[in-house]
Amino acid sequence: MDVLQKYLPFVGRLCLAWLFVPAGWSKLGGFSGTVGYVASAGLPFPPAMVVIAIAIELFAGLALLVGYKARWAAALLALFTLVAAFGFHDYWTMPPEQQAMQRVNFSKNVAIFGGLLFVVAFGAGRLSIDERRGQAPHALGTPR
Repeated sequence: MDVLQKYLPFVGRLCLAWLFVPAGWSKLGGFSGTVGYVASAGLPFPPAMVVIAIAIELFAGLALLVGYKARWAAALLALFTLVAAFGFHDYWTMPPEQQAMQRVNFSKNVAIFGGLLFVVAFGAGRLSIDERRGQAPHALGTPR
């Protein structure tokens, strides 16, 4: 069990960061298209929202990956993911031909939100900057 607690939190952080970092990078590269997409969703201040999204996905995603202030990074990403779920995947308001796909995307965001809450609750785990700095639990749920 100790081997699982040593390596699986890192694998989990890697998988979560795999979603956010490339998404932030692609928004940066396709800034104007992303602004248009945000505007089409009816959200306020599209350029500012995209800049905030890029910053959250890149910086919090990288912080989560390396396990630096991982609880804060995960909390920020969790909030971001919940906002994205309701802002872009509100399947209950969409035409019937779009509802199934948007329900899947909404459900995925809810699942990602849940996974991020585990990091908020239990920290980065071993193999993290937080662990090296004495800020991560030594074992799952066990303070140092």
